[in-house]
This record gives sequence, structure tokens and C-alpha cells, in this order.
Amino acid sequence: MDRYEGTVVIASIRGRNLLSLDELSKEAIVEVLDTAESFVEVNRRSIKKVPALKGRVVASLFFEESTRTRLSFETAAKRLSADVLSLAVASSSVKKGESLRDTIATIDALGIDAVVMRHRSSGAALQVSRYVPHVRVINGGDGQHQHPTQGLLDAFTIRQILSERHDTTGLESGAALFEGLRILIVGDIRHSRVARSDVAAYATLGAEVRLCAPGTLLPEDVATWPVTVASDLDDALAWADVVGLLRLQSERGSGAFVASLSEFTFTHGLTVERARRMKPDALIMHPGPMNRGVEIDSRVVDSSRAVVERQVSNGVPIRMAVLYLSVAGSGEWQTR
Repeated sequence: MDRYEGTVVIASIRGRNLLSLDELSKEAIVEVLDTAESFVEVNRRSIKKVPALKGRVVASLFFEESTRTRLSFETAAKRLSADVLSLAVASSSVKKGESLRDTIATIDALGIDAVVMRHRSSGAALQVSRYVPHVRVINGGDGQHQHPTQGLLDAFTIRQILSERHDTTGLESGAALFEGLRILIVGDIRHSRVARSDVAAYATLGAEVRLCAPGTLLPEDVATWPVTVASDLDDALAWADVVGLLRLQSERGSGAFVASLSEFTFTHGLTVERARRMKPDALIMHPGPMNRGVEIDSRVVDSSRAVVERQVSNGVPIRMAVLYLSVAGSGEWQTR
């Protein structure tokens, strides 16, 4: 798995861009998770705001459709008291052929401190960080490369739930709860930026990660990933403490890599029958949006072991933490 910044391992994202989780140390990831823990309390208040980024401007540039990521980033920025500029790509000059560089230059001329960007091209966030080195760039998903905040919120969700089970706080447990944890990722891994970010986060925190997918949906460079590959889904489900399902991404061409949806469900779908093979306390995760009845049965999604809604709700505190650390840098935020 590649790094954006060579072999440099970043110890903290304070005052830095967040382009990929491959470049973050365990300490950097734990710092984000711990900071998000502090923002969970803010999101439980009747007035869900702190002045941490008051006077700062965050631009939201989504060149691909998004619901969860865009809304949670914009909510996070507003709860930190930042001003938000949201680009409606469908009605912007991008539709008239304007280049990414010119679009960024236009937004930058308005006076921004950070840009959260999703783009269909891998490496787009890196390019933007080179165009505007004085602006903090947060990658909201770039092509088939990375989706770092999804990886962070998935790790945060696991740590949160395990902390509750062990009657500890996330701050006390740090990364310790991940040591020896068995995490299985199933589905369209080849086209998934979520899979790449999840693997980077989980492996860095000390978990043991396995992948399970049809051979056509495994990445060509999977041998370089810090994972093992399971050939039998049923055995892998019995092994796992956490099972993360991935959507078949037809918009990225995954349909050409499977014979049919029904065959994929038969071989790699999490059916009710297969869910019974799992450990009683194993967690079921999905980043959404999901194809119910394809990669996961509706009855499994709606079961008590599925934590999909918790993942969605954790998107806001995680993205508050990322924006705060990246934009405010070493500043201290105030709760009042």
C-alpha cells in the first residue's frame, strides 16, 4: 500500500493535511480518536457548538455524489463554529470544463483555511495540497485510493463499543483494545478506498486483518498489504471479532468483475445463515450506502450486532477532531 509522503510516518496531524492513513503512526491515529472522544460530549449538548474554529473558513468540494460524508463534514465544521463554503458541482464552472487547479484557485481567492474534497481521481487531494500549500487539505475520498476519515470513524466505533463492553473509556484503553483483535473485511475490496483506509487504521493499531472476496475483486497488489486472504468465507466468519462488509461499486466497474449479483450473494453475501456462524458478540459493520440483499441481508443489517447507525453518528465527532487538529493545529479549544 502506497504512501503519499514517501516513507515518512507522521506522528500527528496537528497543522497538517490528512490525505491518507498509510502515512499516520499509531500515536497520530490514537490522538484523533482521543480528540473525537472529547467531541462526543459536545454532540450530546442541547447547543452543539464550540468556538474552536471561529473565524476560520472551510470549503466543502465534492466532485462525486455523497450524503454521509459531505453532511457530516459540513455539520462538523459548523459545530466548531467555522464558516462553510459548499460548492455545488452540478451548477459550477466545473461542468463547463474548468480545471481542478482553476477551481481551487477561485475558491482560495475567497480566503479559505481548509478544503474538504472528494474526487473521482486517485491522487486529486494530493494535487490540491500542492496547488495551495498554505491551505489544509482533508481527503474526503479520492478515486480508489483512500477515504481516511471513514477508516478513522470505523476504528473509533470499534474502540467505543469494546470500551463499553470492558467498562473502560476510550482514553484509558488507547489502542490496546485492538491488539490481537480479529477483523474480517468482505466484498469489493479491489475498488474500495474504504477497505484501504480501514486496513491501514486497523493494522497500525495492532489488529489482525483478513480479507475475503472473489479473486476478481481482490487488488492486484494485495500481497503487499498487511493482511492475510481467506479463501473460505464461512471459516473466516467464525474466526472474526469484527466483520466489515463492502458495497459492490457498480460506478467503479465492479459489475464487470462478478458473473451476477446472485452469485456474489451466494458466495460472499452475509446471509442470515452465515451470520449464525459468527461469534455471538461479533460486530457487523458497513460504511454505506449498502445494497440490501446483495452483500448483506436486510435482517442482518437490522440485527443488534450491526453497528451501522453508530458508524454514521460517529462521523461527526471524528470529522470535528480531524478539522480541529488539522486547522487549529496546536491551539486549545474551549468548551464554552
